[in-house]
Formats: sequence, C-alpha cells, structure tokens
Amino acid sequence: MGLLLPCYLLLSILTFAAGSDFQRGSKPSGQPVFVRDSSTVERAAKIVRRSLPAWLAASPNHKIKRRSTEQGDSCQAMQGFDKKLADNTHSFTFNDLSGSVSLAWVGDGTGVILALTTFQVPFFMIRLGQSKLYRSENYGKSFQDVTSLINNTFIRSEFGIAIGPENSGKVILTGEVSGSLGSRIFVSIDFGKTFSHLDLPFIPMMQITYNPENSNALLVLSNNNELWVSEDFGSTWKKIHSMVCLVKWGRKNTIFFTANLNGSCTDRGVLELRRTTDYGKTVKTVASKIYSFGLGGRFLFASVMTGKGTLRMIHVSVDQGETWNMAQLPPVGHEQFYSILAANDDMVFMHVDEPGDTGFGTIYASDDRGTVYSKSLDRHLYTTTGGDTDFTNVTSLRGVFITSVLAEDSSVQSVVSFDQGGEWVPLRKPANSKCDATAKDPDKCSLHIHAAYSTAMRLNVPMLPLSEPNAVGLILAHGSVGDAISMMRPDVYVSDDGGYSWLKALDGPHHYAILDSGGLLVAVEHSPTQPINKIRFSTDEGQCWGTYTFTKEPIYFTGLASEPGARSMNVSIWGYRDSFLSQYWISITIDFRDLLTRDCDDKDYVQWLAHSDDISDPNDGCMLGYKEKFLRLRKDSVCYNGRDYVVNTQPTKCACTLDDFLCDFGYYRKENSSECVEQPDLKGKVLEFCLHGKEEQLQTSGYRKIPGDKCEGGQMPERKEIDLSKRCVSDLLGPELLVDSRTSKSVPIVITVIIIMLLSTAAGVVFVKKYVCGGRFLVHRYSVLQQHVEDNAAEGMDDPLETNHTQNGKIEFHDDSDEDLLE
Repeated sequence: MGLLLPCYLLLSILTFAAGSDFQRGSKPSGQPVFVRDSSTVERAAKIVRRSLPAWLAASPNHKIKRRSTEQGDSCQAMQGFDKKLADNTHSFTFNDLSGSVSLAWVGDGTGVILALTTFQVPFFMIRLGQSKLYRSENYGKSFQDVTSLINNTFIRSEFGIAIGPENSGKVILTGEVSGSLGSRIFVSIDFGKTFSHLDLPFIPMMQITYNPENSNALLVLSNNNELWVSEDFGSTWKKIHSMVCLVKWGRKNTIFFTANLNGSCTDRGVLELRRTTDYGKTVKTVASKIYSFGLGGRFLFASVMTGKGTLRMIHVSVDQGETWNMAQLPPVGHEQFYSILAANDDMVFMHVDEPGDTGFGTIYASDDRGTVYSKSLDRHLYTTTGGDTDFTNVTSLRGVFITSVLAEDSSVQSVVSFDQGGEWVPLRKPANSKCDATAKDPDKCSLHIHAAYSTAMRLNVPMLPLSEPNAVGLILAHGSVGDAISMMRPDVYVSDDGGYSWLKALDGPHHYAILDSGGLLVAVEHSPTQPINKIRFSTDEGQCWGTYTFTKEPIYFTGLASEPGARSMNVSIWGYRDSFLSQYWISITIDFRDLLTRDCDDKDYVQWLAHSDDISDPNDGCMLGYKEKFLRLRKDSVCYNGRDYVVNTQPTKCACTLDDFLCDFGYYRKENSSECVEQPDLKGKVLEFCLHGKEEQLQTSGYRKIPGDKCEGGQMPERKEIDLSKRCVSDLLGPELLVDSRTSKSVPIVITVIIIMLLSTAAGVVFVKKYVCGGRFLVHRYSVLQQHVEDNAAEGMDDPLETNHTQNGKIEFHDDSDEDLLE
C-alpha cells in the first residue's frame, strides 16, 4: 500500500509499570507449534490439579444455572435501532499526511480525547516528519486541530502522550528541537485546552513518568543515563544521579533505581539498587550485586548474583529495601529469567524459566510475604525470544487466571484457575460449538484461548482476552475448540460467569469492546485487506447480535477505540480511505446512548452467586474463603447502567476446608483429591528454610493457607515445629556470617541439637545427591514466618471482605519482557 499506509492504530492508554528482572535467553532452536492431535484434557488437568468441582466431574455437559433462567427472548428486545444509531453516528476526516495516530483519553468521564498524528520519513542522514495534534471534547464525535498550541513542533511518536494520574488534567508532550542539544516538552494542566512549553537540559531516553501519588512530581532518564527529577511539573529539573540503568516509582514518593559505578549498564550483576524518598536529596543503597529489580503490590524484588557469579536468586523486601529475605525459588543461569506475572498486596505469581531454550517454565505462587513459594503450574508457556506469555488476569471475577502450557508434543493448550493458582484445569467446551475434526476424542476436547503468544506468532488474532472489573463475570476472547490451540481462523467466545462456561459469540476474528459496565458489547470484523462498514453490538452479553452499517463508503479498518473503564456509551472506529492520490485518516464515532431508551431500575437486576452452579445451595460458591452474591443485569433488559453504576456485592465468609490450603513443599495432591500427602521419597525428611539470616528446620502437616483466603473456623490443619537454627548467608546481605543472638539454655539441648543436625546432614547428603545433582531443584522450603510486618509495608492492604484488587479494580500487572523480568 506504500510507505504512508498505516498498519495499525496506536492506542495510548495508561497502564501499570511492568516489572522484569531477567536476562532473556538466546533464541530457541525450535518454536512451539500449534497442533491439534493430542489428548489435552488428560495431560493439562494433571499438571497441578485439585479435584474438579463435583458438578463438572459428574456431568461434562451440565449447564450452569445463571441469571438467564427466568427471562424473555433477548434477541427480540431491540427493534428499530438503525435510525437511532444513524442519528448518533459522527464522522471526522483528518486532512493531513500521517502514518500513525496515537490516542489518549484525558480524564475520566470528561469526553476529552487527544489525537496525535505523525509522519516520518528518512532523507539522507536526517529524518523528515511532521505531527499534528487534535482535541475532542465529545468522545471523538468531532475534533479541533490544535497543532498551533504546540507551535507546530514535531512530537516524538515513540513517547506518545503522557497523561497525568487520576483526573489531574495534566498532559505532557515531548518534542524535538532542531539543532539543539536539549529537548522540549509541552505541558497542560487544563485537560489539553492550553499548553506551555518548557526546555529541558537533557534529551529524554524514555517517556516522562508521573509520581502516582503526586502528579507534579516527574522523573525521566536522559539519553546518557542520567536520572532527572522535577517537583514542579517540569518547570525546573535537577539531576540526582548518573549512570542509572532502570528507575521506577515506588509508594509514598519513593524512587528506586539501579546504578553502575563502572559507567556501563551492560555489565549487569554488579549494579547497586538505590532508593530516595525525598526526590534525590538523600540516596541510600539498599542492595548490591543486582541484576535487575521489580515492584509488585507491596513487594520489592531484586535479582541478585550469587557468590560464584553464575547464578541469580530472587530476594524480597516488604519494607522498601530495609530488610531482605531470600525467596525460596530455584536459581537461574544466564540463559534463564524470572518474571513477575501478577502481584498484589497478598501474594505474587512468579514464573521461573527452565534451563535451556525450552520455551516454558514453572509458575510459583507465594505466601503473604512473597518469600515462600509453592509450585502452581508446570510447563507454563513463556518464550525466551520475546517474553511472550498467555498469562491473563481475569479482572471481572476474583481469583481467575487463564494461561497456556506447552505439551510434550509442542502443542499449546489453555488452562484456567478459579482459585488464584491452587489448581489449573482445561476450559470447558462451549455448548454451541463442535470439537475440531482432528481431535482423537471429541468428548474430551476443550476451549483454547488465543492470547499474547498467538499474537507474537502472527496468527490472525487482533485482540487479547478482555475483561473489566465493573462488568462482573464477563470475558471476551478469541479461541478454538479441540485438543490444542489451532492455527486455523479463530472465533470469538464469551463467558458471563468468569470462565466456567463459554459461548461461541462470533465467527472469525474481531475487534471488540465492553461498554456501559457490560450492558453493551460491540465488535468489528478484523479485515486487514478488505474495507468494512459494519459494526455488531449485543445487549445480552454476546447471545444475540445486531448489525449496523455505519457508513455507505467502507473504510480500511485499523482500530476500535473506547474510553478505558468500560463506562462509556461511545465507540470510535478508526481507519483510512485510500483514494487514487492520497490516503487519509477517518474516525467514525457511534453514540449508543439512544439505543438504550431508559435507565435501569431494580427489576432489571437479578441476584447471582459467583463460583456457583446452583444459587439455592447454601454451601456452594465459596472461593478463597468467602462467597459473593452480585446484582447483575438481566440478559433481556435493554437499559442503561450509567456512568455512576457501582458493582453491588454481598460477601459472606465461609468455614475453612482443605481447598483453602496449598500443599507445602514435599507434599502433593493426588488426582481428584483435596488431601495433601507426602512425597514418598521425602517422607520423614526435615525441610530447611532460610529467613532473616537464620535457618529454621520444621516439620509440617503439609498445608499452608492460600494468601488472601478469608475463611474462618472449619477444618484447620495443624503445624508442628522443631526449633533448630544456625547461621546462614545471603548473597544480598554480604559474605559475613550473620550473628545469631540466641544462646543455648542448657547442655542437653545443645547435645540434642547437634545429634539432630548430624542426622539432618546425613539425610541432606542423600537429598542433594538425588535432587540437586540429579537435576531437580529444591524449590520450596517451608518455615513459619515471623509476624513483624512493618506498618508501611501493610499499607494499602484490602479489607478482609473486599476482592484482592487494587483501587482501580485490577491486580497490578508486571508484564515487561524480562531481562530478568524484574526490570
């Protein structure tokens, strides 16, 4: 289509900073492939599996009783929508020469959108280009060219538009100044109505980032690795450190960064982790021999080189680096990496790459200190080439995660956990879809979800799975039904109960969006080579779809844009028209408000019990220690939830059962059983765990409570401790031995301790020979953790009966590609 042909629409939406620690390995000799001739259900379910819920094990075709039980025909609910939508369809043409468009919503519910169009072309030794800035105050129905506000300065497209946190109204554009050694930013404090320019004493290497708790405070790295900070929204800047390799905002105005006194960031493993809480006035080194670091929830992670310098270990701090614990995870070599998949104030999901270029690793789930880890999932797909993983946090229902595993035959297969990593099982086959023809056993095929890995492999998957906290239970995703993910054309599937059951909603790949807190879904067919002019919409969570022709003259579609948060009723279809002499951007915005002719009232909602198939069963629906009843919109109610809609939930604590506990190291759950039993070859062994410089030995009943589980009473496994301790060394804390302040109380105790230690040493020799020299890692060593969380470490923890989400409803994600993935 030529040089100027836009390939995609860049949507600039604020996200959480991702964390990565680790060195990405070299390119594997063979990539995982998509095949469809393996028995996925039996293999995937055995990975780390508790017993399936009784309703699923007993009746594979059982249909969950949802709120759709007593309702009318939702397919007949909408009539005469064409005229309503035609009266609320708005088109805008961008008459400029541009190859990309970046969008940013400025504020929540303000209707303000900034669109930055950019055109660049190399010319001999220089780049020629132009950028234009447009502003809308009505959710994209019309735009005003405001390029004059930035003095027609070329804005660097790679930095896009930096929007301030919350509804601060702050905007930063980073521009280039011809013939200057510095750079220039344009700042706005009134949602982009006006801009003022400020010259920088450096050239940025990254996008300027805001302090999440104070939008006037900014930080940035320069192109020569200097760390600069501003406390007055860019008016003045001060350099607080040189040769900084990575920087992140922490909590309470804290800045963490790694520095190398040798003057190079390529020499990793000798970095120092430093911290400042007063914007550089004082700087403290909190760790050394750092490979990289990451933040997740209240946890600070550091990937630290071991004494021999060839392996790395994870250390964890919950007090902003004042004290550290060594995470009980396998060490990794130079070709491996760690990755924080998800983290909140309760726990962490950590991926540990396997040795060699395998393309997979192991997911571990932490305790509430981020220190003791249990194996959650084997053969977790995570490529070393691009840091691509299908790990997806379903934000519409607590405790639900979906990801992919790599089978022995290199097929990619999807699994889901409904209890925050306690068990992983295949996704159920949708009732209205057929198993792939090549499946060996049509009765055992399942749904497989296309996510980041499929996108990286350039399959025809235009969007990742989508869920929103205020659209309870709703998930949209591309998938295929069979023995494994198929390379064939995927379809769109919808779940309205957090992933327990699925419905095939649309044939073929689509772009989709959630509007009005789940009351409205919209989708546009993915058609890269053919122009389109139709949009599909559903008011019943994907059961029935209406089709609307939004333009007589089709456009080449590039993206579907709606305001983040799924509360808007406006959606913009972006694309371009290709004429004989030119190509130009088109934005067509549809306001669906008039489609929903009335506001919802009490009769439009029905009670729904999450994690349940029968709302009448008083013992059903307990998950992570409590159950929740929601008021959710009836499927046949065509009404407007509204921007002020709040999810209505009624949490109730449950009595504890064995399902509220994980198995400790050395224990495992037999298939179709909730009981943790000891591994036969570890029976009677004493397990070791290093914490705060001391080594404690402990015998356990084999259980520990799932972090964030709120159950009370009921069945509580007991623990028995043997108090043995000795000195141990952490590579992060230094080579000297840490002093144990406790002294022996009596000679008999000392003799007893010595005897037990000798016996433990003999057992340890056998254990090391078999499990370490034999190629198996001592993965998870257990200890009862001392209760001494500092006050500031516990700040921000959720209310016991609230979900384990952060304030905006989402678990903090750290999805940077890993160089260790703690960066």
